[in-house]
Amino acid sequence: MPRVFVQGRPVDSYPPLAPEARRGKVRRVTEVGEEVLHRPCRDVTEFGPDLAALIDDMFLTMYVAEGAGLAANQVGVGLRLFVYDCPDDEGGRHVGHVVNPVLDTLGPAGRRLLDESEGCLSVPGAVMDVPRPDRAVVRGFDKDGEPLTIEGTGYFARCLAHETDHCDGQVYLDRLSGRERKDALRQVADRRDEVFARRAANVEALKG
Repeated sequence: MPRVFVQGRPVDSYPPLAPEARRGKVRRVTEVGEEVLHRPCRDVTEFGPDLAALIDDMFLTMYVAEGAGLAANQVGVGLRLFVYDCPDDEGGRHVGHVVNPVLDTLGPAGRRLLDESEGCLSVPGAVMDVPRPDRAVVRGFDKDGEPLTIEGTGYFARCLAHETDHCDGQVYLDRLSGRERKDALRQVADRRDEVFARRAANVEALKG
């Protein structure tokens, strides 16, 4: 049976959707080109019910949009925060959130670059190969202000790096060549309607 890690710690059992999603409301996902996605986010300075409610909304929005991670600026809030529910390459599932995330800089001896496919809920429908290290360590805090360190490998490492990029005001298109970026935007033009129809159907399914 696959192992589940919540906030970096193994748990014996866990539901298909994080409990936060049951309390959340679906928010609109911002799209590439909107200013909030292209400027560094502000540090979270207040830990309390408003932050917890935002995390609840982000979890539900992530599930509706069929994502593995979601940053706060992807729901229009310019704060350093992301949530995730993401597999690793060994079949483990990782669920949690990180407030004020900072990605460790790993030396060449501690990482290997993988050029693998990557998508983004704010670039709907596009999938491109992006080079990322096969290991990532993110340090930050939980919603109560307690220090937190999350380490990931493979696809989960990609997720951690991708979401921290969002907090720094970067989307994965910024890591592509001009030609690759145009290719990604063509994919968006071709597939955006299909993606949004699927998200709308997911909202209805959750209501049912």
